[in-house]
Amino acid sequence: MANDLTRRRFLAVTGGGTVAMLAGAPALALNSAQAEHLIDQVVARINSVINSGGSEGAMLAEFERIFGDYADVNFIAFKTLGPPARSATNAQMQAYSRAFQGYMARKYGRRFREFIGGRVEVIEARAVKSFFEVKTLTKLRGRAPFDVSFFVSDKSGRSLFFDMRIEGISLVNSEATEIRAMLDRRRGDLDQMINDLTRAG
Repeated sequence: MANDLTRRRFLAVTGGGTVAMLAGAPALALNSAQAEHLIDQVVARINSVINSGGSEGAMLAEFERIFGDYADVNFIAFKTLGPPARSATNAQMQAYSRAFQGYMARKYGRRFREFIGGRVEVIEARAVKSFFEVKTLTKLRGRAPFDVSFFVSDKSGRSLFFDMRIEGISLVNSEATEIRAMLDRRRGDLDQMINDLTRAG
């Protein structure tokens, strides 16, 4: 019963999002080639942006579009917020997801600016339980190459990545730690954190 309530809660606050991941709906028979193709697209767009010579504002706007197009934003937002997501209103969760998307794009988009002149390459994809890990190698000028893995599932109804690991460190887990600390500093005031996230990053 508790699990059913959690699943229904996730459906309500995300408007669909990653419903199948929590509600047990059938997957779309994603395979390793399709998962790799998805990340090929992500990498191609990232490489295009970081070597475009565009302004910081233009690059960050494009990174936000990439994140929105290829990441399971609702699921990542829900997971990073943790238990407070269950008591938040639908409007709060929708506002949080939007603010979180922009925050993530600005935060990591600025890091990708360090990649100018570098290259991200897809190496391989492999099945891991009910999802796929797509390994990439990032090559920067003057630095040793490092690994970035994308975790891909189609259980939301679309093929999307729901986590990244940069040299073994989970983006979702690290962001969950930061987001929950931010909320604690605001004494649990989710609306205040949403406003602050909109300006942060």
